[in-house]
Amino acid sequence: MPLSLYAHPLSSYCHKAEMALYENDTPFELKMLDGSEPVWGEFMRLWPIGKFPILTDGERVITEATIIIEYLDTHYPGATRFIPDDRDAAIEVRQMDRFFDNYIQTPQQRIVTIALKRDQGDEAIFRARLETAYRVLDGLLEEREWAAGDTFSLADCAAAPALLYADWTHAIPKEHKNVWAYRDRLLARPSYARALDEARPYRHMFPLGAPTDRD
Repeated sequence: MPLSLYAHPLSSYCHKAEMALYENDTPFELKMLDGSEPVWGEFMRLWPIGKFPILTDGERVITEATIIIEYLDTHYPGATRFIPDDRDAAIEVRQMDRFFDNYIQTPQQRIVTIALKRDQGDEAIFRARLETAYRVLDGLLEEREWAAGDTFSLADCAAAPALLYADWTHAIPKEHKNVWAYRDRLLARPSYARALDEARPYRHMFPLGAPTDRD
């Protein structure tokens, strides 16, 4: 039975999981979560929490994009290893994964939620948090090709959609040249380019409006 990923192509966390699958050409079936049946009903029976993506491997259900990638690295390893064998290097990868999810994805998504609710009360707080995260990341990337060093990893799967949507939501300042160069490397990575291309028909659904002049 093939792996199945329940996902929507516009979701940043689904991009994260898809990137890992595409990185190693791991065969899987995409179960599109567009609200239609029977897929939506299957998904809710498997994971009533209702948060996507989830990965199924036979009877096993794996939730959360980070854990999905760790599962793939353990049970379906390929040329790209997402978690280093070296324990200290693995800690750095996981730390950077948390950086992108907690300090870039989270404030970005809060800004979108505030816009949808037409409540501007805390928006400035989350924009300030993104500004801080951009500045910190620019320093971290001073001598790094990838998020955790010289090797592509789980952290880069987290970074690609985080930086894409964050820039759409609160533009990355041009002076952060290391962040911009890194973002360009992520967009050029074939595994992310594929996930991004699959999402293009859905860009009109991005609540703040997707830019027409760039990814």
